[in-house]
Amino acid sequence: MTDPAVDARRPGADSASPTGATPRGLDLDRLAAHLATHRPDLADGPWHARLIAGGKSNLTYLLTSGDRQVVLRRPPLGHVLATAHDMAREHRVISALAPTGVPVPTPLLLCTDPAVIGAPFYLMERVDGVVYRSRVQTDRLTAGQRRELAIAMMDTLATLHSVPPAEVGLADFGRPEGYLARQVRRWSGQLDKSRSRPLPGIDELRDRLAATAPEGANDGRIVHGDYRLDNLLATVEPVGVRAVLDWEMATVGDPLADLGLLLTYWDVLGDSDLAAGNPVADGLGPRAGFPTGTELIERYAGRADVDVGPLHWHVALGCFKLAVICEGIHYRHTLGQTLGEGFDQIGALVAPLVAHGLAATGGRG
Repeated sequence: MTDPAVDARRPGADSASPTGATPRGLDLDRLAAHLATHRPDLADGPWHARLIAGGKSNLTYLLTSGDRQVVLRRPPLGHVLATAHDMAREHRVISALAPTGVPVPTPLLLCTDPAVIGAPFYLMERVDGVVYRSRVQTDRLTAGQRRELAIAMMDTLATLHSVPPAEVGLADFGRPEGYLARQVRRWSGQLDKSRSRPLPGIDELRDRLAATAPEGANDGRIVHGDYRLDNLLATVEPVGVRAVLDWEMATVGDPLADLGLLLTYWDVLGDSDLAAGNPVADGLGPRAGFPTGTELIERYAGRADVDVGPLHWHVALGCFKLAVICEGIHYRHTLGQTLGEGFDQIGALVAPLVAHGLAATGGRG
């Protein structure tokens, strides 16, 4: 996985790390013992680890043993919203999608025993590619590459939404009926667990969404739950999506939820002054030289059997969900439970997200 990372090695290991320390959230001795029993074929020697920078929720590590590299995913440290950090759920969906046309890393092992490294985790193959999450990266792309990358992103989403859940063993992965109303209730509950400061307007947005949830005409599709450019591993020579990452919020429901959240990242945050240098939104959208959200939807609609319909409600839901996610990250940051840089900026995104969500539902904003 070609991505900036924080190098660290286990204490006593050869000194390829500036610190010689194991990254927080891992116990390499217990992990090595577990793999020696359950996947001895993966190791060519001692395991070394580095935290892959950029993830703002579940933690991702690159593990190296000799010439072998694999990726480990585990929940965040400390304050955890359990339903949003289910490792077995992530592992199940990428296992189901691996034989399809949706590009995902090959799953290798699931461990639900928290005694091994301190939390459930799973392993997957390392995939070559780049996660484009900042203007420093995307400014190096040509205009043609940005356009082709956006097109590949939408074509991949259309492919995902075209996979029948029952045909890949995911018929019971979610409850399509009432999906949108449950989304509002779920994220309201997550908000209550992450609330640590006054958040003007967020309760009004929640209430308006609950009162106006549309019928889910497209219910019954596999939904990623957090689909955006920087949750993809991509290449630009040639342009393509090598893998879709971060399936922690996946379910079976209304695919317009993916589109609404993508437009929230792309047109709402991507067009905000707060996007510059912000790890959630930097490098996305028309301001960064990519096609408009309207063009993205047109591309998707031409390839997916989905009624895109009026997206304003789904954009409002996307604003609410992302505001709650950002508030949860902000809360963990105030408790000192985040790893990496940029977390001090994420709390500032909540207010503009709430304002845009209210405007999209016809409220003040």
